[in-house]
Amino acid sequence: MKKVRIGIIGCGGIANNKHFPALSSQADKCEMVAFCDNQVERAKEAAEKFGTEDAKYYEDYHELLKDKTIDVVHVCTPNVSHSPITVAAFEAGKHVLCEKPMAHTPEAAQLMMDAWKKSGKKFTIGYQNRFRKEVTALHESCANGDLGEIYFAKAHAIRRKAVPTWGVFPDKSQQGGGPLIDIGTHALDITLWMMDNYEVESVTGSVFNKLGNLPGAEEGNLFGPWDTDSYEVEDSAFGFIKMKDGSTIFLEASWALNVLESKEAATTLCGTKAGAQIDAGMSYPVNQLTYNRSKNGLLTEENLSASGNIAFFEGGDSDPEKLEAKQWLEAVINDTDPLVKPEQAFKVTQVLDAIYKAAETGNEVKL
Repeated sequence: MKKVRIGIIGCGGIANNKHFPALSSQADKCEMVAFCDNQVERAKEAAEKFGTEDAKYYEDYHELLKDKTIDVVHVCTPNVSHSPITVAAFEAGKHVLCEKPMAHTPEAAQLMMDAWKKSGKKFTIGYQNRFRKEVTALHESCANGDLGEIYFAKAHAIRRKAVPTWGVFPDKSQQGGGPLIDIGTHALDITLWMMDNYEVESVTGSVFNKLGNLPGAEEGNLFGPWDTDSYEVEDSAFGFIKMKDGSTIFLEASWALNVLESKEAATTLCGTKAGAQIDAGMSYPVNQLTYNRSKNGLLTEENLSASGNIAFFEGGDSDPEKLEAKQWLEAVINDTDPLVKPEQAFKVTQVLDAIYKAAETGNEVKL
């Protein structure tokens, strides 16, 4: 079998801690042949460590895309550059896996969607949390109707104090936003996927800039003190999402909130037959899946535990990233659909943007 030839654009933290190890685990299916970064030394180092013997490295992604032997491109750059790079990759005839979120605005995401549909290539977004064991198990329960009609849900992305102090996370010009677009996107993706409901009616929301620029607030941060002078994005955001069928989702996202319990890439689902929740994040060294229902006249809870999956920056279980890479490569090789469909990721981007707009205007936003 001919191996899929992959080019990586962006050789920073997400590439080194997720994409390079995950793709290396699929060496029977792919090979990394080109690397690009605006800090060209990072691309060179990645090529030497993870690439083929003749792997090339670039400073300009346009040069990488000229290589007609590259089949697939992974976009691992800051959010605002997702759209132009992805569009260029499709125009160059490549399949694309773009890191989450799809883009920093729906307008930028629409350009990606248009280019994808015109190209005839494969397209997916890096929502690796769908591949966690407990997430897969709960999704199967939802698909089987075990919870009945899911009419209320919570999407959790709350950290007590874990503001990222590397990369460009607090830079609004490069990221487009803070925790809502960074970690809130994972929680919303999981929740919408569980409900299998992407028909959004309206969105309201509140966004807070309370702690980011407050002197002393950085004390106790997991990743060390952040720079309160250069912090440009929100520190917390909350959204209320109403679907066309009347069901609702409450989304909470924060890098720093004075709460005792931290939940991240987690969800709570309430159905007519039963409820379920996934507890994960800083407060949970082992991810937990709990079902609640009535049985034999009593209220019961059933707890299922999977192996721990702390975010890959913490060196936790890398299985979801490997499974994501495996499924994506098989979709390319076998001409099948990837698990994360572009239309689903586009809806997540629309909702996140609507929360920002609702908070800014004080008005409900219709989709």
